[in-house]
Amino acid sequence: MLDRQVLVLNRLWQAINVCTVRRAFTLVCQGHAQIVFADGGNNFRTHDFESWRDFSHREPEEEMVHTIAFKIRIPRIIVLMFFDRLPKKEVKFTRANIFERDKNTCQYCGKVFDKRDLNLDHVLPRDKGGQTTWENIVCSCIPCNTKKGNRLPLQAGMRLIKKPVRPKWRPFVSITFDGHRHESWRHFVDLAYWNVELGD
Repeated sequence: MLDRQVLVLNRLWQAINVCTVRRAFTLVCQGHAQIVFADGGNNFRTHDFESWRDFSHREPEEEMVHTIAFKIRIPRIIVLMFFDRLPKKEVKFTRANIFERDKNTCQYCGKVFDKRDLNLDHVLPRDKGGQTTWENIVCSCIPCNTKKGNRLPLQAGMRLIKKPVRPKWRPFVSITFDGHRHESWRHFVDLAYWNVELGD
């Protein structure tokens, strides 16, 4: 139970990492973090160790950590008190980051769409040697994607709004999860689907 995963937020409430329940309790006891409790919907309350112990006594749950003197709830999310940076990493080649780079805009007709109504298109089709890279993938609406088919844009009488490039920023923090994510994380972490590394 002490090895379960806890979501770690920085001081600005941005998801930056995961740690174990054991590590979370250590950070909270040292005053470096507070426990975040999702109070239904998007309401969040923070607790230091004492108030979390009192809350656990008032509102116990099925899974509790047992000590000699008391039982305490497992924290699901902690927020760091002093750390406000994001870890520096290369921009991951993910659906979310492609949609962010292209601003949810079809790169052929220029219209903005909901993510659900956009596809990822290989500018140079794969069977013509096109690779799944930043420089060859663009957002495309379904009608434009269908019109282009398995051809080059020029062959389909279409033009790209702008040439696709590798971004220099990092719009999403990528966090690797081992197993189950707690429901309360949903507010802070984009769905795993959007942060899966793309490749051939």
